Amino acid sequence: MKAGLPVIVIGAGPVGLAAAAHLLENGLTPLVLEAGPRVGEAIRAWGHTRLFSPWKYDVDAACARLLAADGWLAPRDTALPTGEALVADYLEPLAATVALAPHIRTGAEVIAVSRVGLDKTHSRNRDDTPFLVRIAGAGGSFEDLQARAVIDTSGTWRTPNPLGQAGLPAAGETEAGTRITAPLPDVTGRDRAQFAGRHVLVVGAGHSAANTLLALGELAAAEPGTRISWAVRGASAAGAFGGGDLDGLPARGRLGTRLRKLVESGAVELHTSFTITAITTSTDGLVVHGATADGAVDLAVDVVVPATGFRPNLDILKELRLELDPGVEAPRELGPLIDPEFHSCGTVPAHGAKVLAHPEKDFYLAGMKSYGRAPTFLLATGYEQVRSIAAALAGNQAAADAVHLELPRTGVCSSDLGSGDDEQFAEAGARETSCCGTNDPVLLGYPARTGPLKGGRMEA
Repeated sequence: MKAGLPVIVIGAGPVGLAAAAHLLENGLTPLVLEAGPRVGEAIRAWGHTRLFSPWKYDVDAACARLLAADGWLAPRDTALPTGEALVADYLEPLAATVALAPHIRTGAEVIAVSRVGLDKTHSRNRDDTPFLVRIAGAGGSFEDLQARAVIDTSGTWRTPNPLGQAGLPAAGETEAGTRITAPLPDVTGRDRAQFAGRHVLVVGAGHSAANTLLALGELAAAEPGTRISWAVRGASAAGAFGGGDLDGLPARGRLGTRLRKLVESGAVELHTSFTITAITTSTDGLVVHGATADGAVDLAVDVVVPATGFRPNLDILKELRLELDPGVEAPRELGPLIDPEFHSCGTVPAHGAKVLAHPEKDFYLAGMKSYGRAPTFLLATGYEQVRSIAAALAGNQAAADAVHLELPRTGVCSSDLGSGDDEQFAEAGARETSCCGTNDPVLLGYPARTGPLKGGRMEA
């Protein structure tokens, strides 16, 4: 029943396009469905920032082979791309290759995945029944597509964690509207007017927070009246300063060193052990009500920048038989390997189709979404995931099981992202228990920072 149907890949980010490339190499037909109007839409949102990792760790091998066939000139291995460069110099040329271009459909938002004629309660002939993938149409209409398999690489960017305690929005959080920004705003660029001369509160203790705080520090030097407050849930922000000059990734080390100096100079007012209990909106701005170790604290601010991490949107998968870790919301076998409460020094084992499998045969979560709420995902991990999945779908179980991952060793502990102050990608950091070794969560593909201010803007 499924012969001749494509493998549908949800999301046209780096891992989604890599999945399509590996499917093609295995003789399978991919169909990539991207909700946005262009590939790499989520990355474009933070395109003004620079990655910690050089190009050699940001490009998938199968994708590089497709690009080479079209005459692509690879960027210098040791250069650090911005998000914009990652899209312009890698994802866009990749999506335009002769081999891949016919298999990508943009403006196709997936709103549900099921089986043709079967809800999740029906078992008979389930494994042999095609998947039904529903995409949104105009005016409430929809279109149903069929697939032999589905790989969901849609990420978590569109579902950030709330600011309140216990994983729930704080009272008044929704009513605050645009005074709570999107994560990783372009503080010194397109969003400058929203922050110049304002009192800004950044919430979170990871690298997203650090990037925003550094940009605000540069803006404050150029724009009198700009005030910066920083709230973290942990008792200390020391972990966010990283390894400094000892860091194996120099760009990340400089990030922490500069942030420490901003705090020590008083340019950033730090509030530790801070839990947001409510947010009050007025014509003058916001009052963020917090509980701290020393009692209640009310912060009157103009705008809040959330850097509290992300979670997967599982609503579109309600009619599939998934087996998820009850805490992390990753595939059950993967959950214990990445649980941020316990995941520490060492290596996140390379893993593929076998670990990522669900009771729903031929359905896989891959990329950031496969890590659920854990912040320790790496681009290289996602590339190996989809290589293995493509091999498994092609019937090459030996290749699917032969998972392997090589990452640079940093030799220092990773940044503190304790108590839920995590990031969009694993490249964004781990929590307080995270340490050193090849599993360092900021190794690959996460924004570090842009260059210095030039003419009132950050120079890329």
